[in-house]
Amino acid sequence: MAKGTRTLTGRTGETYRFDPGSLCLELLLTGGPGPYGHFEILHSAADLAAWLVESRLALAVAFTEDDLRITTRELAAVKDLRDTMHRVAPAVARDEPLHSEDLEHLNAWVTDTPRPRVVPETRVLGWSTPITGTQIRGALAREAVDLVTDLAARVHECTANDCRLLFLDTSRSGNRRWCSMERCGNRNKVRSYRARADQ
Repeated sequence: MAKGTRTLTGRTGETYRFDPGSLCLELLLTGGPGPYGHFEILHSAADLAAWLVESRLALAVAFTEDDLRITTRELAAVKDLRDTMHRVAPAVARDEPLHSEDLEHLNAWVTDTPRPRVVPETRVLGWSTPITGTQIRGALAREAVDLVTDLAARVHECTANDCRLLFLDTSRSGNRRWCSMERCGNRNKVRSYRARADQ
């Protein structure tokens, strides 16, 4: 499975693959405030490091947990950004107004980001290490700004009535409707087939 694609488990126990298309939206799957607390997996800086090495940040240039230096304070800052995105991303997907305080936070968090470098021995792209939690938050905030501005028309919520997963539509045609064809897309096809058969 490609980094950034997550295996999720539905309410009835079925598993399916979900590609949120964006690191920032992928972060929303790690938990959050209120009802999202049930899904919390970032209990420690080590949890964030383990999540990051399987995230889409590692798609182009892989890194290991040893390449990361994340403090408890930086973990809390990443979770603050995640909580903000739990408010911002659904509003973007629904074309609703955004709170200026949330946007001010995102702007303030766009700081240092992980720096790519050429590995001299191999002339292969790598990361300047250690990658800090502050750099991770900067990368997430930078992407969040893109999602709110240039990419806003491509941020969608799954169109299934009982699914609220958010994704960045990276398809060429820009007409992705489902969080996963494996789950919601297939369920819709089955419902449509049954409705036609009942007529």
